[in-house]
Amino acid sequence: MTVPLSHWPTPLDRAPRLSAALGLRPGDLTVKRDDLTDLGGGNKVRKLEHLAAEAVRDGATVLVTQGGVQSNHARMTAAAAARLGLGAVLVLGGTPARDRPGNLALEGALGARVVVVPDPADVDARVAEVAADLRAAGEVPAVLPLGGSSVTGARGYLACAAELGEQAPGARHVVVAVGSGGTMAGLVAGLGAGRVLGVDTGAVPDPAERVAALAAALGGDPSGLRLRRDQVGDGYGAPTEAAGTALRTAARTEGLLLDPVYTAKALAGLAAAVADGSIRPGEPTVFVHTGGLPGLFGHPLAAELAAEALEAS
Repeated sequence: MTVPLSHWPTPLDRAPRLSAALGLRPGDLTVKRDDLTDLGGGNKVRKLEHLAAEAVRDGATVLVTQGGVQSNHARMTAAAAARLGLGAVLVLGGTPARDRPGNLALEGALGARVVVVPDPADVDARVAEVAADLRAAGEVPAVLPLGGSSVTGARGYLACAAELGEQAPGARHVVVAVGSGGTMAGLVAGLGAGRVLGVDTGAVPDPAERVAALAAALGGDPSGLRLRRDQVGDGYGAPTEAAGTALRTAARTEGLLLDPVYTAKALAGLAAAVADGSIRPGEPTVFVHTGGLPGLFGHPLAAELAAEALEAS
């Protein structure tokens, strides 16, 4: 059961200049454009089609979810709620920068209620409190998991795997950012663990275990899981030099806009895989662009990029 929240399939674009810049042959790399989905763009809409359908079936009047202060999942949950005529409460861990609103500006436009929890360790407890308060007020809350990553949500990436099976049947590698694990899990269940390379972004302490458990629950075999953990840097959301380079390279070779938290680190992981021979020239490779651009405008890298543009003028 799903509710329609976007248009499918998303495009698969060639990226010859980026491919060559990474050390591959010009025809090796394609980009799965899940940044071009509805509701502001990004991979979470695939999960929300399943999660929101379950919420509607159960009579929910408000969607409640959690994430970091620049959570793409939270932003898209607010958009899905608006599309379906539901309320949205977003419980976000961390301290927002008032001069870099990013996704928060869109959440305000969408009419979501945002609850900021300074210590991310307290977010789970605050979600439970919010849900209890809503029930006491006569609402019917549906609590959606971090990143939309449950077995229900991960089913959205079984559909993506099926699209790739038709669009890129010869793909040897499918490279994707790993946050809460559901996106990679759906791809692994649909394509096999040997074809999917995940790049950890540091969102959770146990990404391999999460991906394996979800993939197995979807009927996949997670043995031989391929997960790079060399791009996390100082932690989730923390900038790295490799991610900054990857972001600039994608933009300047293909006009492809990434975010510094997920997709830039994923592309940095792809670059590292080419450098160490894990991915070789001549092997067809798909980079899954999971979106996240609004988060760039809430990240310190945005000011750095703006300064570069002004210096060049």
